[in-house]
Amino acid sequence: MPVSRNSGSHSLKKGNTIKPLKEFLLEVDQAVWPVRSSATDYPADWVIAPHSHTKHQLLYAIEGVMVVHSAMSQWTVPPSRGIWMPCGQVHSIRCVGPLKMRSVFVRPDVVAQLPIETRAVSVSALLSELIKASIEITAPYEIQSRGERIMNLILDELAILPVLPLHLPQPLDPRIQTICAVLQRDPSDGSTLAHWSARLALDEKTIQRLFHKETGMTFGQWRQQSRLLLALERIAIGEKIIDVAGALGYDSPSAFTTMFKKQFGKTPSNFFK
Repeated sequence: MPVSRNSGSHSLKKGNTIKPLKEFLLEVDQAVWPVRSSATDYPADWVIAPHSHTKHQLLYAIEGVMVVHSAMSQWTVPPSRGIWMPCGQVHSIRCVGPLKMRSVFVRPDVVAQLPIETRAVSVSALLSELIKASIEITAPYEIQSRGERIMNLILDELAILPVLPLHLPQPLDPRIQTICAVLQRDPSDGSTLAHWSARLALDEKTIQRLFHKETGMTFGQWRQQSRLLLALERIAIGEKIIDVAGALGYDSPSAFTTMFKKQFGKTPSNFFK
């Protein structure tokens, strides 16, 4: 994962000032409010170093794409989607192009029904507008005030977030890591299981067994998911679909579009609308 010269810092919207990550985390973790939102804008290629929160967090991209990493997983989050990050989960974030992020932090003891697993999620139009409205609300907010009602509605929406297939599991086995690293570095690599078997001196069935054990996917499924998530990054920064399809190893733009729609429910040209 590339690291920008700004890695490890947190960019706050107010005043366009730069606040160190540790200072921001301390501010969030020590606050006693049950729910709070923040607005964060980042330049292209900004990287937020690995960290965690004592509060649950919804990271929501209103513009730009973020790639979120944990120890064993990766999520690619395009505009109008988000990622639910439970408290205590160590994660880092890479911005693909300029990113406008809106975050909601929730104290873990406030609502018991909130998800306990990290997941990419769909953000409804209602939740999006509630988050935008909540940015200007400062804690503490009075009982039965507009601020409290907005925050309570946000909690209701967070409990029913639809999960999206934007997840790419990362293996721990060094042999499978080798394959995955090559496929992410060169997504057009068309090496078959037989090729990898010869390179690694490993039986084809063993490779498939390890892939399923480490990622829950077959070799082919993992490569396809990796390619499609890389496609999201490339399309988000303005690359043409015909160029993306070729760079990712698809025989034609139509073959790429068919696979993309099968996985994400929309064509590449409509996904970001």
